[in-house]
Amino acid sequence: MEPRRPPEYILEVLSDPFSLKDIIKALLHTIFFHRYFTPIRPLTRDLLDITLPTIDDVDLETLIDQRATALVRQMDSQAGYSYGIGAGAGGGGYNGDGGTRGQLAVKFFEKKRRKTYFSFGKGEDDVCWEQWILNISLTRAKDEMAANKAQQAMEMNLERNAQKIINIVNRDKDHIPPITTTDTNPFPYDIVVNPRSDGWGQRIGIF
Repeated sequence: MEPRRPPEYILEVLSDPFSLKDIIKALLHTIFFHRYFTPIRPLTRDLLDITLPTIDDVDLETLIDQRATALVRQMDSQAGYSYGIGAGAGGGGYNGDGGTRGQLAVKFFEKKRRKTYFSFGKGEDDVCWEQWILNISLTRAKDEMAANKAQQAMEMNLERNAQKIINIVNRDKDHIPPITTTDTNPFPYDIVVNPRSDGWGQRIGIF
């Protein structure tokens, strides 16, 4: 019998270059706020007139910042190349970046004992039980009117994605594995930039 495919949740994210890193970090913190099963001190942050949860954890914040920075750099590079190839796609009147796209993936794992006939070969495998995909579209306004439209679209998009996360975590709970370890972090996790191009095997490490 093939292993059950973990649920995958997709967020379509819209941002301009100036808010990109903050929006990515805010959404990642919102996801981890509901999937970080360790004692934490809950905090909030305000972004685009929306109050969102955040986690006061140095290691997690460092990882989120590193991955967000890497994605921003890749998308900046892509956008710079796109300027020279003409009109963008699907801009809604304010996308001047040639349809610049990026992707970020979050995976949560549980440790399962590897089945083997040889006692000396026993070990643990990291088995994914949930993943989130952030599909990011970059927009750049060409004038003040377009900037106002983009700002409104970004605010609506951020609020919609935050609400979607909340609805999902409140609705889908049965697939969460039982906590069977006393480790500080019972479920390892990973954040990958552009996983389709790099492959999961290229990830830096599971935390």
